[in-house]
Amino acid sequence: MFKLGFLCTVATVLLWPASSGQYSSDQCNWKGSGLTHEGHARDVEQVYLRCSSGSLEWLYPTGALVVNLRPNLPPSSSSSPHSSSSSSSSSSSSRLRVCLKPRADSRGSTVYLERGGGRLEPLLGEEEQARGEVRCFRLGDGALFVEALPHSDIGRRTTAFMYQMMEEHGEEGGGGTRAPGGQGGKKAGNGEELADAALCQPCSNEEILMAVCTSDFAGRGSILTVSQQQEQQGKTALSDDWPGKTALSGDWLEVSLSRLYRQKTRIFTSSGGGARARRAWIGQLQAPPHCHVSRASADGGGDYLLTGALRLGEAWLGCATRYQDFLQMYQAAQAKGTNPCTIETD
Repeated sequence: MFKLGFLCTVATVLLWPASSGQYSSDQCNWKGSGLTHEGHARDVEQVYLRCSSGSLEWLYPTGALVVNLRPNLPPSSSSSPHSSSSSSSSSSSSRLRVCLKPRADSRGSTVYLERGGGRLEPLLGEEEQARGEVRCFRLGDGALFVEALPHSDIGRRTTAFMYQMMEEHGEEGGGGTRAPGGQGGKKAGNGEELADAALCQPCSNEEILMAVCTSDFAGRGSILTVSQQQEQQGKTALSDDWPGKTALSGDWLEVSLSRLYRQKTRIFTSSGGGARARRAWIGQLQAPPHCHVSRASADGGGDYLLTGALRLGEAWLGCATRYQDFLQMYQAAQAKGTNPCTIETD
């Protein structure tokens, strides 16, 4: 028994470096090389990703990948206590959509949505990947099928994209919206999946106070400029709407923050400032099309509390209100001891 166990251990140690040199994987991200398929160009490999966001990078694409997105979902709140875990998971996944954003240098393969029965619908060709176009589909619609394009040389090609899952909101979640200087807006349409209907919604006092503590970014500052998003950027479409492709419109907001409470990644960069100069944090946010940010908000509109979320590496506006209004609600909650967290308000 000892000899057999020892030989198995040695074999594992000898084989491990060869395989680890081709693959790097965790629950959220996968990186691999098609060189392991060389001589087996028709091989299909299964990949499993179990997070709500992450990335895939496939060097020298050869053969194909089937990318199974299997996030660990909580049971649906609407499920019966006696329903099975599989049916609860299915109910939860039906409310999620997945958005893909290719890297600028992504090429060498075509990304399809594989529906039931093996039916393939194209999501991202090489041209769409080069333009950085975003594509969205419902999680329950199927898996991703990434097929390498035929090529005669072994030149360096890489297929790479980020993915993120977002919850779909029904009629009750897509009502009027508010934003700095705005008067409200319409329900998000099919061209606004990346923006997420949960963003830039009317927020209660409790939601605003919670957003300061839990959002991907939060700060106090002013809006410097408001400009229309370029049509070529951020295009998105639901697979159900094929072949129609709806461009995602909206606004770019250039903002300057005098106080940065939190940021999940480097969204805002410091403008420096000397011993007497107050430091400012500069960054760009995107406002969903239903947000309707008024240009007047950038013309002496005063200070705002700005919070929001990251979507595929980009910052999107969420709960926002005039800073003086926020200050009043924060101080009222502080007096009652109901603040979810403490921030500096001076």
